[in-house]
Amino acid sequence: MKQENGRLSEPHDFAAEETWRIFRIMAEFVEGFETLSAIGPAVSIFGSARVAEDDRYYGVARDLGRRFVQAGYAVVTGGGPGIMEAANRGATEAEGESVGLNIMLPFEQKPNPYVKRLINFHYFFARKVMFAKYSKAFIACPGGFGTLDEFFEMTTLVQTLRMKPIPIILVCPDFWSGLLDWIRETVLGAGNISPEDIHLYHMTDDAEEVIEIVERFYDGDTVPSA
Repeated sequence: MKQENGRLSEPHDFAAEETWRIFRIMAEFVEGFETLSAIGPAVSIFGSARVAEDDRYYGVARDLGRRFVQAGYAVVTGGGPGIMEAANRGATEAEGESVGLNIMLPFEQKPNPYVKRLINFHYFFARKVMFAKYSKAFIACPGGFGTLDEFFEMTTLVQTLRMKPIPIILVCPDFWSGLLDWIRETVLGAGNISPEDIHLYHMTDDAEEVIEIVERFYDGDTVPSA
């Protein structure tokens, strides 16, 4: 108890507040599991929210969304504008599953109009669990800190055997080459990763090759089960 304005008041119940936060986290996991378990095999496409419709990268992501649907996959993105919108747009135009895992932010991140199934998340970590659990491949187009975070998160999960190996593909070498050179020359050069770790991911500028990499990984016979 403490005294305020001559009166005793109850202390703030931080323990109760933390308990309710746990329920909110659980609710995000439950909604994510229930929704995504029904979409079948899927790929996640990451990229910048700041890319305009007339940007070359937007066109590449839109083409990828369309091609993956035609190959039998659902397309999952962060649900926002830019690259995410482009991938969802391509998937929707191909009449496939177009999913958005939207993170609620005070700027930029508003759901794009091409998402057919939308899940809103308050917690980044709950959202990333959904990407990791339900995707058969991760496709990273040019982006900012969020895209880099998602690329390194998925690469780390595969490297540390916390997740089964899956295709991790970086699209647009002119954007990614400098980062991969640094990883090879500085990070590997210092012995901080193993030589085989630089083969955990692929890089290409060709949408058709992206599909081929995924199909080759799964032997090209059938779309993998969800």
